[in-house]
Amino acid sequence: MNSNKMKAVVRSKYGPPDILKIETVEKPIPKDHEVLIRVYATTVNRTDCAILWGKPFIMKFFTGLFKPNDPIPGTDFAGRIEAVGKNVKSFKVGEKVWGFDDNGLSSHAQYMTLSENKAMTTFPDHITYEQAAASLEGAHYAYNFINKVKLKPGQKVLVNGATGAIGSALVQQLKFFGASVTAVCNTKNVALIQSLGADRVIDYTQEDFTAIADQKYHYIFDAVGKSSFAQCKRLLHPGGVYASSELGAMAQNPVLALITPILGKKKVKFPIPLDKKESLLFIKNLTEEGEFKPVIDRKYSLEKVVEAYQYVASGQKTGNVILTMEEA
Repeated sequence: MNSNKMKAVVRSKYGPPDILKIETVEKPIPKDHEVLIRVYATTVNRTDCAILWGKPFIMKFFTGLFKPNDPIPGTDFAGRIEAVGKNVKSFKVGEKVWGFDDNGLSSHAQYMTLSENKAMTTFPDHITYEQAAASLEGAHYAYNFINKVKLKPGQKVLVNGATGAIGSALVQQLKFFGASVTAVCNTKNVALIQSLGADRVIDYTQEDFTAIADQKYHYIFDAVGKSSFAQCKRLLHPGGVYASSELGAMAQNPVLALITPILGKKKVKFPIPLDKKESLLFIKNLTEEGEFKPVIDRKYSLEKVVEAYQYVASGQKTGNVILTMEEA
């Protein structure tokens, strides 16, 4: 392939996975404050699917109201710096880096450019590009559940959807902070979730966790958005907190986050993930200390990107789905 060209996933409108195409496009050129990154691995995740469809509608205020601002999708990456702009001070050619931005990075391509001031850092040498890519989106959102509350060692936390990228990261991060974790998952993943450190596992195919009355929790974190505050309220201690990764029916969770602190002792918090750099440094530290290992479900080549999106959209994935890049 021409050295000025690269393969990339492209789309020109919002819609389902089959609108995605693989095309040969111009390789980006870094500006003075940017670095050029050779992407080796990225993920297809729930955020990518929301941006692909433009749903919920609020996404379009950040990604393009009538059509996508960026034709190339992708929100995270792990790669190597190939070139730096003349004003770049923080990075140098040859460094292995990872990064994330839930508004989009155009990372579903063999190369991408990124400002050195964005959420990007070097990653630990002992992990692979694929492991690095799998350590970002879900772990970032997981950390933003925890940093919105005042978690204390020994407190009891229930994680619904413990097998997803967010949930599996949440279990590990909560154990790092000393919480007692009850994790909800399906039958096939019970052993996996136990291996991540969960103190108790509830198989949702056998039991409805909202109907189990023998346990009270300081926090209930719904990492899949399939429960509600109304269902979970009775399981919370006084002063307990419910948080979900989704807006909820009729966008109730952000509204309840404003109302419940006024109306009662049990509260809803909506974990808006604002500080990506803080998350990235926390994940890096956790990984270096051996306290976090990402869960990888499947790997797809760039050419199989439609299949990757279809699988993630099915809601059946465990942990992360990796997209690997062919040599340029």
